[in-house]
Amino acid sequence: MAGPYTGIDMAHYDKEERRNQQSSGYSVNADSGDSGGICAYLLTGISILLIICTFPFSLLFCIKVVQEYERAVIFRLGRLLLGGAKGPGIFFIVPCIDTYCKIDLRTVSFDVPPQEILSKDSVTVAVDAVVYYRISNATISVTNVEDYGRSTRLLAATTLRNVLGTKNLSEILSERESISHVMQASLDEGTDPWGVKVERVEIKDVRLPIQLQRAMAAEAEASREARAKLIAAEGEQKASRALREASEVLSDSPAALQLRYLQTLNSIAAEKNSTIVFPIPLELFKGFSKRMKE
Repeated sequence: MAGPYTGIDMAHYDKEERRNQQSSGYSVNADSGDSGGICAYLLTGISILLIICTFPFSLLFCIKVVQEYERAVIFRLGRLLLGGAKGPGIFFIVPCIDTYCKIDLRTVSFDVPPQEILSKDSVTVAVDAVVYYRISNATISVTNVEDYGRSTRLLAATTLRNVLGTKNLSEILSERESISHVMQASLDEGTDPWGVKVERVEIKDVRLPIQLQRAMAAEAEASREARAKLIAAEGEQKASRALREASEVLSDSPAALQLRYLQTLNSIAAEKNSTIVFPIPLELFKGFSKRMKE
């Protein structure tokens, strides 16, 4: 006997669980009394008689409660009860012949241990990831796999190695989101028979060897220096063009050169400097150079 649902997500989960049971072809056995034989009927009768004789103290052993985020999978004499998982709320079991297992439906996260991976371009990297999963079918997670948590962890580590082994180092560093989606789809397909739904996979860190880090740093530094030299050369080219245009303007107007000279003196005087520079035209030295040659 299960209590009423208090959340939309739990109701959606129950619909999803029934749909998964139908789509996966999993057959739920009927109550143990259907084909258990005389021994099963005898044990069931004795258990019920004990419950009646020890009433109301037997209620302490018959009534069980599971939380809103939990489900109980009940086995009677080793056979799964008809109706699948029970809960949330109150449900009844028959002592001595019933056993049950609680399954937590909340999302669980775990870290995939760092994996030493040889990429497609023969570079060794250490990669770790985070996987988020939840139970989509409580009955199948108990009956189809011994330990769904451990199995999911091992499969996640293997999938991480297989997926990243087909990628180049540049793809591993730049395409983390697409790699996460590929891993999620592969894990979800592998864990579906276990009643596990993989919700999210994230690549946490990619660690490169020290020598490779130094080589990549040297390559990046050389690339930046090359770009800096190109930018400086472009600046010199633009400055030379501007100076050529200025010289052409000054050669066309001799008064402009005098005005430029006065502006220079004004800027020097503004800094409270006692040194004044007077430019001497080179034409004045032409006469002296001719006499020295003679």
